[in-house]
Amino acid sequence: MSYTLVMLPPQREEIADWPQRLEAAVPGLRVLSPETPDEAVEALRKADAAHGTLPAELLAQAEQLRWLQAPMAAPPAGYYHQALIDHPVQVTNMRDTYTDHVAHHTLALVLALARGLPRYVREQAASNWAPDWDPGAVLPLAEASALVYGVGAIGSEVGRLLAAFGTHVIGVDARHTVPPAGFAELRRPEALDDAMSEVDIVIVTVPHTPVTERMFDAERFTRMRPSGYFINIGRGPTVQLDALIAALDAGHLAGAALDVYETEPLPAEHPLWKRADVLLTPHVAGAGPHADERRFEVLVENARRFAEGQELINVVDKVEWH
Repeated sequence: MSYTLVMLPPQREEIADWPQRLEAAVPGLRVLSPETPDEAVEALRKADAAHGTLPAELLAQAEQLRWLQAPMAAPPAGYYHQALIDHPVQVTNMRDTYTDHVAHHTLALVLALARGLPRYVREQAASNWAPDWDPGAVLPLAEASALVYGVGAIGSEVGRLLAAFGTHVIGVDARHTVPPAGFAELRRPEALDDAMSEVDIVIVTVPHTPVTERMFDAERFTRMRPSGYFINIGRGPTVQLDALIAALDAGHLAGAALDVYETEPLPAEHPLWKRADVLLTPHVAGAGPHADERRFEVLVENARRFAEGQELINVVDKVEWH
């Protein structure tokens, strides 16, 4: 089948060759790359498919659009606006294109907290020799338990890696029913609060959805062990940072590591920056080689499937945003 796909602006220099490569890979495919919103409007009027972000005003011009490829695994808040949800267009995303990078970053955060590295980093900055030989300052992963909330591709890999250290891993997930490799058990989301009280480490990998928004609040943090650690590498809006700080101050948990935040960039005056019991990275868990090439592989696979009338991969439930 011949059809037209629009690469929505802004056009990234790093993927400037995608249109040519797509047309070479999918017979009958025509790819348009408008540079301005006005050019995008004109291109969308004759497009069957698009790649990128499609706000309501542009979507209204897409008279025959049937497939939209989101440019990332979990687009920012507002991507799945009501007009897009109501539109018959099928949306796919880029999930599982940086699973290894995020999982390895997560393990780095776990190990850093387990070995007390946030404190030592601050001592290094102060040129201070301050060894801590208290056995309680170290969490041995072979004797620890962890909860992974969200056992999609990333959560499953995080659990598998933790299990290799001997950690007892519990998964909590709404969609999956069979524990992935390395998981001792898998529970439903309604069991989350009880599970949080049973483990040493809570790791959040879930996307931002209407259900997960601000779900980690003051009451939920009281469920944690005072010796426990909290890690979020999913999406920032799932965690109320004021509640996390209050929980740390109250001793409801021992420390936290975050890669994502309610507001990004995290403001310079935010109190989390100066806490010795918190490790922060600036939304870089997905950083690593091959990211754009992996995204291109998803796009070209779906472009082929669309041309042949086959089921697309990485289809999104627009109401749930993932």
